Parts: sequence; structure tokens; C-alpha cells
Amino acid sequence: MTISTADGVSRIAARIERLPLGSFHRRFIALVSLGGWFDFYDIYMMAYIGATLQHSGFLTLQQFSNVIAAGFFGMFTGTIVFGMGSDRMGRRSAFVAMLLIYSAFTLAGAFAPSASWLIVLRFFAGIGIGAELVVIDTYVSEMVPSGARGRYVAITQMTGFTAVPIVAILVRLLAPTHFLIDGWRWVMVIGSMGAALAWYFRRRLPESPRWLESRSRHDEAEKIVAALESESLSGASRQKTAALRSNFETAAQCEESAAHTEEKVNVGLAERGSFLELWRPPYRRRTIMLVIFHALQTIGYYGFANWAPTFLLRRGVSLVHSLNYTLLIALVSPLGPALAVLTSDRVERKWAIVTMALLIAALGLGFAFWSAPVLIVASGALVTLCSNWFSALLHAYQSELFPTRLRATGVGFTYSWSRLSAVFSSLLIGAVLVRGGVGAVFTLLAAAMCGVALVIGIFGPRTNRIALEQLAR
Repeated sequence: MTISTADGVSRIAARIERLPLGSFHRRFIALVSLGGWFDFYDIYMMAYIGATLQHSGFLTLQQFSNVIAAGFFGMFTGTIVFGMGSDRMGRRSAFVAMLLIYSAFTLAGAFAPSASWLIVLRFFAGIGIGAELVVIDTYVSEMVPSGARGRYVAITQMTGFTAVPIVAILVRLLAPTHFLIDGWRWVMVIGSMGAALAWYFRRRLPESPRWLESRSRHDEAEKIVAALESESLSGASRQKTAALRSNFETAAQCEESAAHTEEKVNVGLAERGSFLELWRPPYRRRTIMLVIFHALQTIGYYGFANWAPTFLLRRGVSLVHSLNYTLLIALVSPLGPALAVLTSDRVERKWAIVTMALLIAALGLGFAFWSAPVLIVASGALVTLCSNWFSALLHAYQSELFPTRLRATGVGFTYSWSRLSAVFSSLLIGAVLVRGGVGAVFTLLAAAMCGVALVIGIFGPRTNRIALEQLAR
């Protein structure tokens, strides 16, 4: 049974909330961010090398649509298996398994002899990377105090988006070359090796104490939290050490006393969640909201991220100019999450998401219709900035809406709809692009983002600076 404080927050959670931000949190966020980096590397890698493969004749436009769809269908599968599965196997274990799968199949994809093989291998690589961001969002939300939760999720996003200009530069430099293998294959090899390196570093991460407690593994949770408290004490200045120790000891005594009279409060915190619980109040409304939200946001977000170089090719821009333009656009990728770092815990996330969705819709139409290079780059850069700001906000937001016992299941199931939506939207965008042109595609993307703003604006709860256990009620 989980012992709870008077407000229904578990003792382990309360101790995590009291921890001052310090060296552990910085080390933790740096290691976790490595995995997110390769998620973004993978997605944008296919966008950039896709244009190269179409230009060289290795892929047709239809085959490129199938490659993108296969990758996202793999991500859908991986999100179900590892995203929802991390509520049973643990956050850290899911990380390790995913990175090994992704690394192996991305390396195999680098040596794909044909388009058909590349499509199949992209599916299996997608399984490995599919739940990466789901587990990161869940993990960070459970390890960081509520006052910094949005900021720290945004930091993982900011770190991840630094992969975008890097992969753009690599494709620009390597695509025209052939050293033993084609240059685009080296881009995939680099991605697979980096994921293995991230797995090596990630072995130093602890399991989530909140998750351990939800599985009735109280001794392990206690040991980890005690170690974190000890590190906080050792890292503090002499003036702060006594005050921190006093706070820890006083709070522990109060909780011990309260445990005898209040241990019946929120007994459910120690229960194991089930998928069916997503469809019961109060989570049913949130589940339906997030399913619709993710089905729509994927059309707007990945419609631009995966197809921007191809859009330029279809408008008659040469491959070299297309890669140059998208490289310049990619340089602003980390700025959106950086702005989210500064604002996520200061501006209510619900309304920030609504604002970003509407800006993406408006700015995307400019990218579709402007022809001057300066305006193409400027509008593309603004779409990218707002999209990545939006991404950082949504990843913090979705992880706040379910209890610990159900968090990865809830986020994994609802987020899986974004992956499934990407499968069909990739095929849809390819068809619309052929029949209606770039303008018709961006009209579709804008309509989807307006739908996102409407859904969150009407049904989304407020979440800023509220403990996870209180939001779960």
C-alpha cells in the first residue's frame, strides 16, 4: 500500500517535489535527451535524404510516400508495445530495448539494396524509435518537481531539435559523395551508431521512483529517493545543507505521523492501471481529446517536417537549392523549444498550444505560395520555429493528464494515433500533391492545425504548476 500525505500525494512523490534542482537533474536531463536527439535525427533524416533518393531515381514519389508511411507504421507499433508497455516493464528498461532495435535496423537500412527493402527496414526501425518521446515525457514528468516540469521537457525537445540542422548539413555534404557506399547511406550509418552510444550512456539512469512505487516496489523507490536526497545535501553549500537536512527530516517525521491516520487516502495510487481505465471518468474525456488532437496535429506538423524538401522540388526548385533552403530553415529548429524552455512554466500550456497551432496554420500558407527565395526561407523558418515550440509544449502537456500507474499507457495509446495518422497522412499528402499541388497540401495542413486549436481550447484542462497526483484526480 502506498502511504499518502494529506493532499493525496504519495510520500515518494512529495519527496521528489521537495528536491532542489541540482546536479542530478542536470545529469538526468542530459542523458535522457540523447535518446530524443536520435528520434528527431531519424525523422528529419528521411525528409532530407528522401529528396536525394527521388532525384537519383532510387525512389519514386509513391515509394517515398511508402517509406515515410512504413516508418510511421513502425512507430505506431512501437508506441503501442513500448509506450504502453513501459507501465509494466519500467521507463529505463523500455529505453534500452528501443535503442537497440532502432540502432540495428537503421544500420541495416543503410545497406538496403532496393526501395522495397528500405520500406521494410524503415518499419522495423520505426518500432525501435516509436515510443522514445512517450517514455521521455513520462520519465521526465515523474523525476522533476512540478514547478520545473514544463521547462525540463522543453529542454529535451530543444536538445533533440539540434539534430535537425546537423542532419541537414550531413545530407548536404554527403549526398553528392560516394565513398565505399552512397553518401545518403552514411547518414543512416551515423544515426545508428549514435543510438548505440546513447544506449551506453543511458545505463547510468535510475528507474522512476514514482513508477516503482506504483508497482509496490517501495524499498527500491525509497533507496533511489534517499540517494537523490543525499546528493542534494552533498551538492549544497554549507549554509544550505542544514536547512535542506532539516526540511527532509521534518517532512519525513510529519509523513510518518500522518501515515497512521491517513494511509487510506488514495490507496489506488498503489494499484496497477488497466487500459480500460482510460475509458472511465475522469480519464475518458482526456483520452478522447488527445486521440483527436494527435490525429490532427500530425497532419500539420509532420506534413511540413517530412515533406518540405519535396515540396520545393515539386515547385521547380533544383535539388541543390532545395537542400540549401531547407538547411537554412533547419538552423532555427532548436529556437522553438528554447522559447518553450523560457515560457512553458510561465504561460499556461493549454493556451500556448492553441496559439502555436493557429500560427503554424497561417505561416504555412505563406511557404506554399511565396516564390522569392528570401520569403520561402523566412516563412519556412517561422513555421519551423512555431512547430517546434508547439512540439515542446504538447510533450509536456500530454504527460500531465494521467496518473503514474496509467501514464505511459495513456500517453502511449493516445500518442500512437499520431503515428497512425502519419501513415495515412503521408499517403494522403502524396496524392493531394500530385492532383492539387503544394497549395492544396498546405490548405489541408492549415485546416488540421485549426482543428487542433479548437480541440485543446474547448476540452483541454489547465496544468501549470499542479502536482501530477493532483492533476490525476
